[in-house]
Parts: sequence; structure tokens; C-alpha cells
Amino acid sequence: MSPGRSFQRPKGMRDFLPEAMMLRSHIESAWREASIRHGFEEIDGPTFEHLDLYTVKSGDGIVSELFSFQRAGGNTDFALRPEFTPTLARMAAAQGRSMALPTKWFAMPDLFRAERPQKGRLREHRQWNVDCIGLPGPDADAEVIAVAITALRLLGLTSDDVRVRISHRGAAAALLEALGVPAHQMDDAFTLVDRRGKMPSQEFQAQAAGLGLDAPAVQRLDDIAATRIPATQGAASIAGTHGLPESAVADLVELEGHLAARGLLDACDWDLGIVRGLAYYTGTVWEIHDVAGDHRAVAGGGRYDQLVSLFGGPDLPACGFGMGDVVLGLLLQEKGLADAAMAAAPRPDVFIVSSGSDEAEARLVPLATSLRDNGFHVRHTHKATRNIGKQLREASGCNARHVLILGDELQQGDVTLKNLATGDQSIMPLADIAVAIGRSDAD
Repeated sequence: MSPGRSFQRPKGMRDFLPEAMMLRSHIESAWREASIRHGFEEIDGPTFEHLDLYTVKSGDGIVSELFSFQRAGGNTDFALRPEFTPTLARMAAAQGRSMALPTKWFAMPDLFRAERPQKGRLREHRQWNVDCIGLPGPDADAEVIAVAITALRLLGLTSDDVRVRISHRGAAAALLEALGVPAHQMDDAFTLVDRRGKMPSQEFQAQAAGLGLDAPAVQRLDDIAATRIPATQGAASIAGTHGLPESAVADLVELEGHLAARGLLDACDWDLGIVRGLAYYTGTVWEIHDVAGDHRAVAGGGRYDQLVSLFGGPDLPACGFGMGDVVLGLLLQEKGLADAAMAAAPRPDVFIVSSGSDEAEARLVPLATSLRDNGFHVRHTHKATRNIGKQLREASGCNARHVLILGDELQQGDVTLKNLATGDQSIMPLADIAVAIGRSDAD
């Protein structure tokens, strides 16, 4: 027989061994907890959609970024979902006028991009999406920002680690117009500013010149994109700093009050360099970045008031964000916060140790089964050894709370129960074990 063929995982994809899975579960737990605290309900959609769900807004150019396909023998184009917001808009459009407003939804889908993998950006990742449909004012924008901050705080990240950088498409457009960008090239300008941190300076300057900007205007744009104003200084300061009319930042001035009511101004900065390149954004836009600037955005979102109607639904205001697990996981590891995932992992209530006697071996599996039926997390060794010392080390290695030793005492119907945290142990009747473990856990 020839040796088996060796397989590698696809480039840009991930395997999740137990430790990595613990971190992912820890992140997802924080996402779900934050969503529920703020009154959002969980949804999901299909892993793939009709291709034109994505091209209807972004154009055919997006196809090269997607994993698209046709069913064998069919003529319909599909694509693995690269983002969730179009799916959400399609779902909301399908509900039509019957949808209760406001609708507050969250989802944690797997997303796919047929792009070259880079640090913090893979071909598949899990993303937390939070969306509020039906509320037109800045109160909804502040609420979704608050949900994101709640999750990050649950994971141990503070405003010393990450900052919310807030902008507004209207204010950014007024700025670009003042610099000389014509109206018909505004979307191209937004895309360029959004990619500014991901391209060499010379390339940025060349593309900015292609928008009709002269050298001083390009430099001015670069300076503005690098300027951040603490939100505690007030949104009105944006107008003075960048020479804009106060009307251009009116929405941000109103948003400031809602952020202040939630105690979030200390976590935020005003930053007109944030524009979000996706064309469906219509108002406030924002991103969360690590303070050191070593990573891509941790999260990004904003207001997209025309998206639901674009997919055939009613004209509804909406806002939301997405937060991926790749950059967030890297940041938690760098900050030494990933260990919390191990601490939050389910611990065995009891690890059963067998002395190897015939009676101990006969009792082990029925006892484990009985305890599991009573709701306990039970483990025992699957190795051939019955060396008690090695079994105790295995129990400690899986962070068990108790060890139950089936030894010579079994002849009298007794067993030894040891608390691994305190080292206390006692001999007791086998019939009392479930009660003893439950009482100890409650203590």
C-alpha cells in the first residue's frame, strides 16, 4: 500500500485546536453578552448569496475579491458572503412594513474574501455584526458604539488600548470639496482616503493628484487625515481645526451629547481621516483602532440609511458595525489578555482516578456515567497506565476541581475525594459523592 497523501489547509484559512478554540469562544461570549445587554437579538443568514447581491451596490469590480461559483449544470452565479450587511439589508427588505421598529439585530457569521492574506486579514474570519434599523438620530449611532465598547471592556481592553475614531461622510465631503475634489469623484476620493494607511506615500500622492488636487492640497489632505481630536474637546472644535462651517459637523455635535450620556467621550476621538470606503455609508462613520497603530481596524461601522430600500425594502434609517476576530485575537494576545480565555474555559468538576484493581476498573465507567447524568463535567484517563501519580498530574493538567480516587476503600463502599484547589481530601461513601461535589462547588 502506498503512503497516504499529505494535505495542507488552504492558504489564508485557520485550524482551531483546543487552545485557539477557547480564545474564539471567549471572544464570541463577550460579543454575545454585550449584544444581549443592549437589547439586540441574534440572527444569521446563508453562507452564500446570489452574486448580484454584492455587485448591485459595489459594481462588477468586487467579483475578483469574492469566492464566486455556479452550481454544476446551472447558470446562476453565487458567492460566499464577504460581509454581512447586504444579507441583513436583504432580510430587512423581505420583512417590509411588517418589521417592528426599531429592529436591533446581531450576528456572528463566517465571512470569506478571495484576497491575498495579510497580517490581520485572512480569507476567512468570524465577524460580529450589530445593526439597528428604524432609528434615524445620533442616539442609535451612540448605542451601537456603546455595544462595541462594552464587548471590548468585557475582554479587558480599555481606552488606553483602543480608541473609537469618529467621522462623518458629510463633513469629510465638505472638506474634500474645499480641497478641490469634484463631486463626481467624491466616491473615489473616499476610497483613496480609506486606503491611505495601506499604501506607500508616493502612491497616495499620485492617486490624489489624479483627483485634481495640487501638491499643497494633497499635503493638506494628508495632514487632516492624520489629525485626531479628543472627543472631550467637543465636536464643534472639528470645524475650527479644519476650517469647516459648523453646519458640516452638526450631526457630530448632536452625537457628542449621546456619547456623553453614556460616559463614552473619554474612549473616542474625532478623526476626519475615517471615511469608510464602502459606498453605502451615508452619515456618521467610525472605526476602532489599537492605540499603538500596529494593526488594521478592530471594528468599523456607521450609518447606511438607503441600503434597505436599495434591496427593495422600505426607506428605513439604519446603522451598525462589524468587528472581526482576527485583529481582535492578535491584540488580546499582545496585551496578555488571551489567558482569560483559558480561565473561562469549562473545568471538569471531577477527574476519576482508578487504582487499577478489578473492582475499580469495573466501577469507573458506570460511576462516570452516573455523575454525567447528574449534570457534572467528568473526565478520566484513557491511557493504559494506572499509575496514580500520572493520573493526578493529568487531572491537574486539565484544571479539574476535584479528584475522585477509586482505591482499596471501594471494598467498604468508600472512595477518596480530593479538592485540587485546597488540597483537602476525605474518605466518604460512594453514594455521597454527587452531593459532596455539588456542595463544594457551591462553596
